[in-house]
Amino acid sequence: MRLQARFRWLPTPFRSFFLFVIWLLLNNSVSPGHLVLATFLAIFIPLLSFSLRDPQPLILKPGLALKQLLIVLYDIVVANLQVALLIIGPAKKLRPAFVKVPIDLTHDMPITILASCVSLTPGTVSAEVYPIPESLSEGEKPTQRYLLIHVLDLKDEEALIKQIKQRYETPLKEIFQC
Repeated sequence: MRLQARFRWLPTPFRSFFLFVIWLLLNNSVSPGHLVLATFLAIFIPLLSFSLRDPQPLILKPGLALKQLLIVLYDIVVANLQVALLIIGPAKKLRPAFVKVPIDLTHDMPITILASCVSLTPGTVSAEVYPIPESLSEGEKPTQRYLLIHVLDLKDEEALIKQIKQRYETPLKEIFQC
């Protein structure tokens, strides 16, 4: 993959800045030697690792991404309380189940974020995304991908699927325009 001229020496500027700052913080020093070494690492680590990266969609709506992050954090707190109440109650009332959630996302990063949002919310765990594109024969396109989720207490499968698609997947499609 050939880099554009303006990104030739700094293919991932944010990561370079992050590496520069982290190096200085880890060494707790801004001496000239550490500044030179931090600059060297900030330039050459991204250059060496750039060809190993898979192209991923860009975050096109950072404001919506921040809003989505706050929604996920809120859901984590609420789900913690709900799971605590389930655990305190009698175990006979629990209805664990696996649910197949059809997903429309096509890129790996948004799918990973969706699976992480589901797994971070107590009471649900992402188990698998299938079919895996590598398992298909060459030229064969999957008609539908699914996220397999384990739920601690399933009341209504359709409502859960609708909630995951509306609360997590739809905003991710808008954030990444995919």
